[in-house]
Amino acid sequence: MAELFYTATALSDHVLIPEDEAKHLVKVLRYSEGDLLYFTDGKGTLYTAVLEDTHYSHCKARIEKKETDYKRRPYRLHIAIAPTKNTERLEWFLEKATEIGIDRITPMFCRRSERKALRSERLEKILVSAMKQSFQAYLPELGEAVSFNDILKIPTDQRFICHLEEGLTTPLNAACLPGKDVLLLIGPEGDFDAEELQTANQHGFRCVSLGDNRLRTETAGLVACSNVAFINQESLRS
Repeated sequence: MAELFYTATALSDHVLIPEDEAKHLVKVLRYSEGDLLYFTDGKGTLYTAVLEDTHYSHCKARIEKKETDYKRRPYRLHIAIAPTKNTERLEWFLEKATEIGIDRITPMFCRRSERKALRSERLEKILVSAMKQSFQAYLPELGEAVSFNDILKIPTDQRFICHLEEGLTTPLNAACLPGKDVLLLIGPEGDFDAEELQTANQHGFRCVSLGDNRLRTETAGLVACSNVAFINQESLRS
């Protein structure tokens, strides 16, 4: 199975390989000069290249083929999610959501949020790793942590807030339209409070459910991500 590597530095005819990627490529995976490689810049471009120099400090590959908008989705998904008390659960969500397909993730602090600080550098590394593992050319953006009220100001085609309250919500898979951008809010373990729900409704957010079961925050985020991906995939098949 082909490996995908990440670099933010691609010239017109060469890819310059960061030292950490170069060490993994040469020392662990045992690539050598003349081997075929695949790279992405995380902005939708997939490079097919031939390894020319295997020295860690100036490792580079010659570009043979360049594909733009590689596997670009017909929609953009932005999930704003309350950070979990256990950071490993949030990291799991970032990894799996990236594998399924997501464009932006924003940590969102709500009234009932249990965590108020994050290690953004570590979270970024998880996104890069998941992008490479799933052979995707788009690196999800990790937004700066914001308050619940700040997230409501972001414009998009469809705006949903996930909430479990019988009789007051519509299933996400019935409310979401394919081919349109989505902003979706996932609350903390204690859910959004009544005032937050009311404020979201006033800003055009529609209350949706993810099923009858009570889900953990990270599970709810993943179910929402899967639903949006499935809705769009089914639309393309029909």
